[in-house]
Amino acid sequence: MTKTTRICIAMAAAMLLSTSVRAENWPQWRGPHFDGSTTETKLPETLDVKSNLAWSTEMPGPSCATPVIFGDRIFFTAFDKKTQKLVALCADKKDGKILWQKETGYGYATNQRNDMASPSPITDGKTVWFYYGTGDLAAFDYSGNPLWARNIEKDFGKFHMQWIYSASPLLFGGKLYVPVLHRDTPVPSRGAAASGSAAPADSYLLCIDPATGKDLWRVIRPTDALEESHEAYTTPLPIEVNGKSQIVIVGGDYVTGHDPDNGKELWRTQNYNPTKSHSYRTVASATAGDGLIFASPPKHGMMFAIQPNGGESSEAKFAWKSTEVTTDVCAPLFYEGKLYVLDGDRKNPLYCLDPKTGDKKWSVDLGGKSVFRSSPTGADGKIYCMNESGDVVVVAAVDGKILSRQSLGTDSPSRASVVVSDGQVFVRTGDHLYAFGKK
Repeated sequence: MTKTTRICIAMAAAMLLSTSVRAENWPQWRGPHFDGSTTETKLPETLDVKSNLAWSTEMPGPSCATPVIFGDRIFFTAFDKKTQKLVALCADKKDGKILWQKETGYGYATNQRNDMASPSPITDGKTVWFYYGTGDLAAFDYSGNPLWARNIEKDFGKFHMQWIYSASPLLFGGKLYVPVLHRDTPVPSRGAAASGSAAPADSYLLCIDPATGKDLWRVIRPTDALEESHEAYTTPLPIEVNGKSQIVIVGGDYVTGHDPDNGKELWRTQNYNPTKSHSYRTVASATAGDGLIFASPPKHGMMFAIQPNGGESSEAKFAWKSTEVTTDVCAPLFYEGKLYVLDGDRKNPLYCLDPKTGDKKWSVDLGGKSVFRSSPTGADGKIYCMNESGDVVVVAAVDGKILSRQSLGTDSPSRASVVVSDGQVFVRTGDHLYAFGKK
């Protein structure tokens, strides 16, 4: 090998490394770091369809799910208004053109909170998995060829949920984790019993081989919660404690840590529903950072931080509890050493907290008449937030200054989180998918 050849190889390797560091994919609901953040830079602070829109694509129907991105592909779900079926879709990232669309489930329902297409897809760059509130779970390769499909409800019983099952699975360590935290009996619906078996139902964490769709294990997650307080719409969170991985679950009045190899419960917190409310359904997923786990009880319960342990104690202690900050739906954001919490139901304040103490550094009113139910995204020194009306607010992460406010408009509620990948910002409203930034 000549000196010139060695230099060329070294330069090529350096360029590849630089590209991999600069550009990040968004493979799961809360992004590459499971906390709503990315290291992407050079992003627009104004998302304006007249000045910096790369492209837009009309959706075949509604969905609350956040799109995921890997390489040159975007994956998302929808309810197809024409066929009246749940579908999985793949679009080209450069122009938004739909590359393939596959039917994945039957039946559709919606309410004032979410719909059957609410769980977000997951991808590892080779395979993409789609999940729905019907229990339908399907895997496809990047060309849209079906690999396997199954229905979790058919395998383990009906979901007993007041507001439609909508938890997104977690892909971690070569395993697919599916949480089902629901009532132990069918949900009364307008005075009548909901459809499904009247036999007591367990809440559980299911671990699946993502290559085959076969069960690896299923563990029951016990709780003394009452009625609707059993229910959780939260996604599992991976953390590391003392060099070992854990899977964290929030719901049913507790936060618990589990062994990713067998689901064994390692610890749980004290009950975060001390008054034993019957309607304490948990929506906001947990976020981790600085060795702590951040979670919020529902319905304006106060935010708290948890100090997890490696399983040497069955109880995980609270590191701090806020006296002011809460979030009912939006998952917290951990970004550049700070914790950001969006309370989208009460005057729409966005808080910046010291994650070690919970002390408030600043807060800003995002304004608008609509509630925020999409979780905030952190990138390039900015926080991207969107309300149900399709209004996108961009805030400076350092001090909370509002950098821009743009209305994208929508015919149906916008609840997907803003996604960032490879120098662009992607926004899914109720009826369109937009790409902003470089073309």
